[in-house]
Amino acid sequence: MRVTVNRKAHFNAAHRLYNNEWTDARNASVFGKCANPNYHGHNYDLIVSVTGEINPDTGFVMDMKVLKKLIREDIEEQFDHKNLNEEVKEFKTLNPTAENISVVIWNKLRNKIDQNLDLSVTLYETPRNFVTYNGG
Repeated sequence: MRVTVNRKAHFNAAHRLYNNEWTDARNASVFGKCANPNYHGHNYDLIVSVTGEINPDTGFVMDMKVLKKLIREDIEEQFDHKNLNEEVKEFKTLNPTAENISVVIWNKLRNKIDQNLDLSVTLYETPRNFVTYNGG
């Protein structure tokens, strides 16, 4: 029997969407206000989902205390109240779109979670705009 457990987290971060190969005009045309050279911020909500068989000894798919600690140390402490473009190494050369942020989060967590468990990350940039990445 496969079950999915979910852990919700939150972080606030600033970013700027732009492609440094493009002119300011093209960046403004494609990314609009999100290309503001002075950055802008979001209150991100994150849901990390882990799917697998229930361990018959513990009754857990994954110990939620372990998942909570991984998210706190590897995501919240790394991203919260940061300028993603300037302070998070992955985004020095990668545009910090919600899509790319979700992939970076998934990659940070994947090797720290049992490979027999499936991992999915859902990142809400706004209450209405969110992305999901599951490594596919």
